[in-house]
Amino acid sequence: MLVKLYRGDLPATLDLGREVAIDTEAMGLNPHRDKLCLVQLSSGDGDAHLVQIDRETFEAPRLKALLTDPGILKIFHFARFDVAALKVWLGVDAAPIYCTKIASKLARTYTDRHGLKDLVREMLGIEMSKQQQSSDWGLPVLSDAQKQYAALDVIYLHEIRSRLDAMLKRENRMELAQACFNFVPVRAALDLGGWTEEDVFAH
Repeated sequence: MLVKLYRGDLPATLDLGREVAIDTEAMGLNPHRDKLCLVQLSSGDGDAHLVQIDRETFEAPRLKALLTDPGILKIFHFARFDVAALKVWLGVDAAPIYCTKIASKLARTYTDRHGLKDLVREMLGIEMSKQQQSSDWGLPVLSDAQKQYAALDVIYLHEIRSRLDAMLKRENRMELAQACFNFVPVRAALDLGGWTEEDVFAH
């Protein structure tokens, strides 16, 4: 696995193809309060590209163009948080979306374990470490351990998506999954608007 770190934006020469795995790291889990620090990307070739966000300007025109390109599918795990964070800090609506956590909940109904670590273990037979999950992502210089952790959050998503798609098709839930993926920006907007816990569809 090759891990490349860029400061501020993606290089102009980088082409990640039409399906890009994406993850984010922030200073916490409150998108309004906790600044976006890092955006990780992978084209599915086993390499990871990390963009360390300029947390003063949040200017990253090439990254923003990729996130909003309608011809590029963005594969997330728990897209609800990432899409909200990208909206608040980069001012973009990431689309179209695929979320492996949603796909897992619709396909793997025999379990309640839908974390990325669980999916990678079951589907790929690989043990992931989550040791750096709560580390300081606002550091000006990230440690090798942080960069390795961040990379692992995206390099497996293409293969996970492929396997979940096979399950969704087998169980005739692909159309339902797609409808859920399409709804993610609305779910993120509800979170950002203050309806994080309240179910607006409830009686």
